[in-house]
Amino acid sequence: MSANTIIDQAPLGALIRYTDGSPKPPARFTKKLAAWERSNGVGRLVKKEPPRLYPTWTAPASFTLHEGNFSSDGVILVTIMRSHSVDSQLSFEVVEEPKVGQVCVLLDFGGNTELLYLAASVTAAELWIAKEGYRNARFEIVGAEDDDGAVEAGIAA
Repeated sequence: MSANTIIDQAPLGALIRYTDGSPKPPARFTKKLAAWERSNGVGRLVKKEPPRLYPTWTAPASFTLHEGNFSSDGVILVTIMRSHSVDSQLSFEVVEEPKVGQVCVLLDFGGNTELLYLAASVTAAELWIAKEGYRNARFEIVGAEDDDGAVEAGIAA
């Protein structure tokens, strides 16, 4: 799949694999392996952005993948996010879509929606919001598109 297909078809919360098609080098070649890992990986789709117009140039549409966190004693120290634009030469694949019944905790700002957390249930999402303190977050239950599965901070819409 192309990056454009991911933007058009993949839902927020999907696991996306990306690759440049090259074989993984042996572990003993640490610099080559590090370079390979920058072009080959997996992340959860957390944001899609349309093209942005600036006075001197236009930024292409893009999407952001959450690749992981580095933590110590339960405290997240570093979050790894990687953005890809529609003109990326990498190949992308949807590895897994969110399961029906899971709850996307979303935050709207600047005309975009960002996935903050993918919870197993509404209760888990409410606990996560209470712990993290996002006041403007909303819920969206996966598979509840028929009856507008949006929930505002634990209150049914």
